[in-house]
Amino acid sequence: MKPRILEVRTKILKHNDEIAREMRSDFARRGLFVVNLVSSPGAGKTELLTHTLSRLGRDYRIAAVVGDLATENDARRIATSGAPTKQIETGNICHLEADMVSGAIADWNLDEFDFLFIENVGNLVCPTSFDLGEHLRVLLLSVTEGEDKPLKYPTLINTADVTLITKIDIAEAVGFDADQMKANIQSARPGITMLDVASKRGDGMEAWIDFLVERRAAFLTDDNAVSSARS
Repeated sequence: MKPRILEVRTKILKHNDEIAREMRSDFARRGLFVVNLVSSPGAGKTELLTHTLSRLGRDYRIAAVVGDLATENDARRIATSGAPTKQIETGNICHLEADMVSGAIADWNLDEFDFLFIENVGNLVCPTSFDLGEHLRVLLLSVTEGEDKPLKYPTLINTADVTLITKIDIAEAVGFDADQMKANIQSARPGITMLDVASKRGDGMEAWIDFLVERRAAFLTDDNAVSSARS
């Protein structure tokens, strides 16, 4: 049975990659910068995205797609930012796929947006192999997850372009060792950009927003300046 399983998976990934390439080309033609947020459940993706959209929305046209197994709770929270938001309920699928995103945004005029954010399903394994046509993959690791998380999930961190260490406002309370976490991140993905954030309190949010704006500017002037481990 194993060869059959591998054959089916190969076909699924090939189909996904074809759609993702088409989406990325379309996004590039429109000047739309796409960001894919990945993390384990509870790392703070929704809170971060809500505050990110609120801040970016002052100067840029923004939208978001949210993936969850069930409920529209996250989409409702994110919509409070004022950004157009679509929810994708995946059922028993533990990740988003390119065709899901393509279907969700099909009735939007993408020329009306500067940034599109995709909040992936909370999982550190399944999203690894599925390209969503993004230009930037952001991995969130919270201070409550343990400093060895980057070493336990090296495959996902090696597809990320930047790592955000979230909930730093409670780092001391949970006995978080920042130096060890950052050493482990660099061990798993040497040279990756790391940013500390606390969405609710606002710590690091200005640096995060500046990073996004800079990456979009590089994307608009030179497609090759936007790194992608999936290309």
